[in-house]
Amino acid sequence: LYVMEDGSSAEIAVVGNEGIVGVSLFMGGETTSSRAVVQSAGHAYRLKGQLLKDEFYRAGPMQRLLLRYTQALLTQMAQTAVCNRHHSLDQQLCRWLLLSIDRLPSNELVMTQELIANMLGVRREGVTEAAGNLQRAGLIAYQRGRITILDRARLEARCCECYAVVRKEFERLLPEVIAW
Repeated sequence: LYVMEDGSSAEIAVVGNEGIVGVSLFMGGETTSSRAVVQSAGHAYRLKGQLLKDEFYRAGPMQRLLLRYTQALLTQMAQTAVCNRHHSLDQQLCRWLLLSIDRLPSNELVMTQELIANMLGVRREGVTEAAGNLQRAGLIAYQRGRITILDRARLEARCCECYAVVRKEFERLLPEVIAW
């Protein structure tokens, strides 16, 4: 998530159990201008940045894995920029829901429309309208901070091509990690 000086924000990428936050550490940076926001309950590992850098610079299997992950992450970030510029809010919401649900063990997200609006960089009212459209179409059920995906196939069909581009790239580059 990137937060502007005026407090507005937008999603940079969706990271789950397939990835890491802090890519800038092993790519040569010491800090990052973005922040990680935990959207769903679950477990995560935390390790010291120096440990990750040391392992990366050994130029072994971990380095190759981290570079492939970084390439997949860059694809997701680029596709998010394309999506935000060229696709409707309904399509952006579909992409975001699918990317989020891929990283969870169930078809349910515990998430407020306000948080989704912050992630997408739009007004909450826009998310309310888009979520209502998806609910009326029978694709999701939304109840007070809880979104359940009811028809994933139709949600994917309603989504723009951005979700498929990102998913295919993660599957191509990280087949041993992705368990979608």
